Amino acid sequence: MLFPELDEDDLNALADDIKENGLLHPVVLDRSGRIIDGRNRLKACEIADMEPSYTTYEGEDPDGYALSANIHRRNLTKGQLAMITAKACPLNGQGERPPSGQGERPLNGQTSRSLSRRLGISRGIVGNAYIVLQHAPDLVGPVISGATGLNEAYAIAQENKAKANSAEAQLAKLRTEDPQLANRVVEGELTVQGAWAERKARLEEDLRQRRVATNLLCEILPALAQIRGSRTFAQYDPDLAPPGRAVTREVIEHASTALAEVATIWKDRDLP
Repeated sequence: MLFPELDEDDLNALADDIKENGLLHPVVLDRSGRIIDGRNRLKACEIADMEPSYTTYEGEDPDGYALSANIHRRNLTKGQLAMITAKACPLNGQGERPPSGQGERPLNGQTSRSLSRRLGISRGIVGNAYIVLQHAPDLVGPVISGATGLNEAYAIAQENKAKANSAEAQLAKLRTEDPQLANRVVEGELTVQGAWAERKARLEEDLRQRRVATNLLCEILPALAQIRGSRTFAQYDPDLAPPGRAVTREVIEHASTALAEVATIWKDRDLP
């Protein structure tokens, strides 16, 4: 339904008029019985407990007829007309539909360009309406009904669009830095913000572990290097060793293996 429904007060006023004067304009159906003009009149007849009258449109453009009848009968703003155009017509002249399922059946043979020209509204205003349709679809109805102005809805849609573009850019960056987290976002397991928070936590934990490892190696290896060639090893007394820290042959063997690993890693990383 492209055009706004009457509010309760206007609908009751129409019902009262129908009670007093009868239904002046019958409900119009197309050849298949679809209502193309007169939904509000039909509701008002139900309220007035009056039997509605019907007529059938026999032309070849029922949607165009409904559009023309409603435009001439209603006092709509350019913003409302632009939103109706965006909702009613394809996004281009090749049959592309508006996104996210928004929009009615395309008007027969009409594009938004031809319809906007017919309604006397600029393509720029219609373009703004399409932005609302794409990025603030919940405001389409309020704009058409007149509850929300097109400019206000467009501003909100632009904010939503910027947020969406930012999210897409953040996801693209995440794909480069952490593909697994990006996949969890795509699968709906995480939001983009949640994924970046998890990545930040991982990086902070990695930094903490590297800091601890670096401090440990900087305490042990330089001290070990300093006692090379000294009498320190010969002066070792197992009776004076702190509990649980005695140096045994097994400990020395593990230490030798560790030093060999250190040398290999330093060579692979090309560290001085």
